Amino acid sequence: MKIGIVGAGAVGSACLTAVIVRRFAREVIVLNRDRKKAHGLVTDVQYGAVLFPGTEVRDGDYADLDGASVVMITAGVNEKTGGATNRNDPAGRLRLLDTNVDVYKDIVPRLHAVAPEALVLVVTDPPDPLADMVRLLGHERVLSTGTYLDSLRFRFHLARRLGVSPESVDALILGEHGTSEVFLWSSARIGGTPIRELLTQSAQSWDDFRRQVEHDVRFANIAIIEGIGASQHGIGMVSARIAEMALRDEHAVIPVGSFNPRYGVTLSLPTVVGREGAIQILEPEMSEDERQALQRGADRLKALMEKFQ
Repeated sequence: MKIGIVGAGAVGSACLTAVIVRRFAREVIVLNRDRKKAHGLVTDVQYGAVLFPGTEVRDGDYADLDGASVVMITAGVNEKTGGATNRNDPAGRLRLLDTNVDVYKDIVPRLHAVAPEALVLVVTDPPDPLADMVRLLGHERVLSTGTYLDSLRFRFHLARRLGVSPESVDALILGEHGTSEVFLWSSARIGGTPIRELLTQSAQSWDDFRRQVEHDVRFANIAIIEGIGASQHGIGMVSARIAEMALRDEHAVIPVGSFNPRYGVTLSLPTVVGREGAIQILEPEMSEDERQALQRGADRLKALMEKFQ
């Protein structure tokens, strides 16, 4: 099957590498506003791709997306360039929205004209309102990467502090991929045992533990940017995995962003992902505080999108 990647920057490059290594696509087309950059990326990657046979990689233009099943959009200004690296800024990634909406206004109509049935995966920040923008621009089949990476970060930091494998941690972050994201502490468990109960057994402070974990997860992207200039490899692997779920019609359940009629915006809830994108949205049990936080985040996103309606 064919997939496309629009954007040959740090994130697009990471997505391409992850797709090749996972070996689920027969053909990958890379597009970039500067075709020379896409060609350079493909030329670099294609030599290592010899180790993972079965995937043809080439640069192209929009016409080459004809027949693509999934198209990832990674193009746009990133957090560092867009000034979204202040830990005290409540806007966070949403500060990038206006600039990246203009980028999407150029990309989406051209993409839709040649691949109207493709599932668009929005990777650019902020992914949730940009997924709504894709819909407003006339392309209905769309997901955002949402809080899938945030949830993996949550599991990682819980596992590291509690001395277990992240695979053994059941924990979710829902809502916006941004400052209003909701940590579902009420359902976070290891081996069926609530995290809070495990902390009581080890005499750890619940408030301190929770504050430290949330800090590390919320600002992981900024810590990465301060080190290497761009948060790219984690989201590249996550994006490739979402595309794989869709192409293989896996019906896997992950916290990924899709339009939710109940809230009136794209946000993340556990979602059955397959060839059509979001097949079913599940709403887990939440505490009242968590439910209210999710609604507040949705209201914030909805208000933000009103100026584009």
